[in-house]
Amino acid sequence: MISNFVETVSEWNPQLFRELKGRLKPFNVLLAVGSSLLLQLIVFLYQLHDFPDDQYPLKATYCRLRNIYTQQQNQLYNQQNSLNLKIENYRQIQLTDSTIIPQLQAQLHQVTTEITNLESFLKKNICPPNEIDWSLFWQVKWEYYFLAFSVIFVFTLSVAGTYLLINDLVREKQRGTMNFIRLSPQSGTSILTGKLLGVPCLIYLFVLTAIPLHFWAGHSANIASSYIFSYYAVLVTSCILFYSAALLFGLVSGWFSNFQPWLGSAGVLVFLLMTMAMASSDSLLSNPLNWVRLLSPWEMINYLFPNLFGMRSFDNGSYINQSSLQDIQFFYFPIGKNLIGLLGFQLIHYGVITYGIWQVIKRCYHNPNATILSKKQSYLFMAFCQVMFLGITMQVLQGKHGEDPLMVAVLNFVLIFGLILILSHPRQTILDWARYRHQNQINQDLWTDLVWGEKSPAVLAIAINLVIASIPLMIWITFFPNYLDVSQAKGFLSVVLFVNLMVIYATVTQLVLLVKNPKRYIWAIGAILTTILLPVTIMLFLDVDPANNPTVWLFSTFPWPAIAESRITTIFIAFLAEFTVLALLNIQLTKQVKILGESATKALLAER
Repeated sequence: MISNFVETVSEWNPQLFRELKGRLKPFNVLLAVGSSLLLQLIVFLYQLHDFPDDQYPLKATYCRLRNIYTQQQNQLYNQQNSLNLKIENYRQIQLTDSTIIPQLQAQLHQVTTEITNLESFLKKNICPPNEIDWSLFWQVKWEYYFLAFSVIFVFTLSVAGTYLLINDLVREKQRGTMNFIRLSPQSGTSILTGKLLGVPCLIYLFVLTAIPLHFWAGHSANIASSYIFSYYAVLVTSCILFYSAALLFGLVSGWFSNFQPWLGSAGVLVFLLMTMAMASSDSLLSNPLNWVRLLSPWEMINYLFPNLFGMRSFDNGSYINQSSLQDIQFFYFPIGKNLIGLLGFQLIHYGVITYGIWQVIKRCYHNPNATILSKKQSYLFMAFCQVMFLGITMQVLQGKHGEDPLMVAVLNFVLIFGLILILSHPRQTILDWARYRHQNQINQDLWTDLVWGEKSPAVLAIAINLVIASIPLMIWITFFPNYLDVSQAKGFLSVVLFVNLMVIYATVTQLVLLVKNPKRYIWAIGAILTTILLPVTIMLFLDVDPANNPTVWLFSTFPWPAIAESRITTIFIAFLAEFTVLALLNIQLTKQVKILGESATKALLAER
């Protein structure tokens, strides 16, 4: 049977067979299984630290008499507080009847004596063995065990698996075998799938060894099997997402060498810790920034097991869902009302993102020198982000239509900034494109090439992405004007100013990348950051208030504080001024590209 399985694996995916053959050595298998069993034993024994013995107190958690004595003790404390309050009130009003306060004091003394006697009784007496609730004890302990390993599985699979995948790709590059792998008859998808399934195989074995007891623990804790299998589905799909991102990171980032695996796994660890802290809060997911919470498995796991983050969710053997996901809506559709809708949304969400990552992986695998995203992929990526922003924020929660659209603008600013660096080409790529254009002026459509071409300048592509990114803001301004501090006209003009500024940054980046300098990308980032931060820094240093000097701020990188204080004509003049700067920059870029094409063609003809 084993030989047939091995033969089937080798035929289906030779790369997976090689990975499994190289890693599933007897010692490695024994180490993975043994460490898993040892960890299970340690966690199980740790949960028994408060095991009821023959000296188990009456007020302990699992004593059935605890509620009776606790209720009695609370009643005495309430009587004591009530008598103290009455005595204080009677002293303030200075009663003529001098017998009331002494009577109350006598009652107070009696209640205090009863409290003392009860506390002494609880300290001296132990819980009878037949009054220990063993079923509740084991139910709670199995619950703790299940939740502990639910967390361990996420961190082990995500962090350790990410490290192993990135480290494997780094070693392939260092040995120089990555190019040989690319030339093999197997498809890139088959090879990378084999690595995704085979490289972390010992991690999978570690987790699979703990799965039977983990499932039994959840069943013993009265957790529904549907919730347990939902957890496994979220765990598997989130790991596929993280591993796909790890493969992409390993393929495109060769700048950190041996530090690259540590950087990737540390990034995943920080992401998990950050989103774990966010999932433990009870804030609603109506802020577009909280989309990152849906990329982490914690939010869905917290929905399934609210007790995971210390919330009280276990009552009489059943869970009380307290996760904020139950209120989430997507385009007003209440996906958080039931498990099927929310789980389906999460799995589809993971699936779409993973599919997009694999499209980028295949592109970078076959052409390591290409940009991470093609222009078409950048349009789809930006459109998907806007759909998610709109879907999450356009919901009716506590009488509100969503969060401040300024957050969407900030997130889009970050996305566009990243796309500028990703899509902008270095000098040699533009030179090749310009020479090709110069030799084939009639046979090629320039605008089509600028929109879809692989090597053409990215300024027009950035502008198209900006138009896509502006759609949520335009919808917000059109349909929800009450959430704006300015009129609709000013809102539209502010969006136009935002688009204009970002296209200027894209043009400046492309101009800097045409410079003959090996560190041109560093210079490009420095130029953009200087353009963004320097004017604002100067105005803040000079204490230029947007309320008193709005016109000056309109020509800065952050004109939004001055929009409300400026007239529409002033804003329009600022737009014309920025558009003039943009036109001049693009004229200069066109001249540079034309010169590159002509000079390259002349040099090529001269060599011939």
